[in-house]
Amino acid sequence: MNVQSYLSFEGRAEEAIEFYKSAVDAKVDMMMRFKEAPEQSMVTPESRDKVMHAAIKIGDTQILLSDGQCTGKAAFSGIALALSADSPAEADKLFNALSKGGKVTMPMTETFFANRFGMCSDKFGVGWMVINPKPMG
Repeated sequence: MNVQSYLSFEGRAEEAIEFYKSAVDAKVDMMMRFKEAPEQSMVTPESRDKVMHAAIKIGDTQILLSDGQCTGKAAFSGIALALSADSPAEADKLFNALSKGGKVTMPMTETFFANRFGMCSDKFGVGWMVINPKPMG
């Protein structure tokens, strides 16, 4: 069994993909636009070039995403993606890139469980927790 995150950017998916490619070195596994769907009865002229479905890889994790209903009103409430970094420097770099244009909810700091830990929402409203954990034991 495998559980994956599926994010709906409601019209900004392609922009989000480009942002994640730059911020966290995301790689595009696949992307399909609405105009490429075999069934076109529900496709509007406004949605034709929007992302119907995409898969990106961040590190070892695949994230699925789309433009959803293309409402322009993405809402990512009550959920966050947790990103583990291999070093404190990498954690700081990733956090700074993800929070650019977004909102820092907890600045990067050392905690009892992490060398570096911080929380932010990126410019699309997606919540992120970035951590470089302390060794257990």
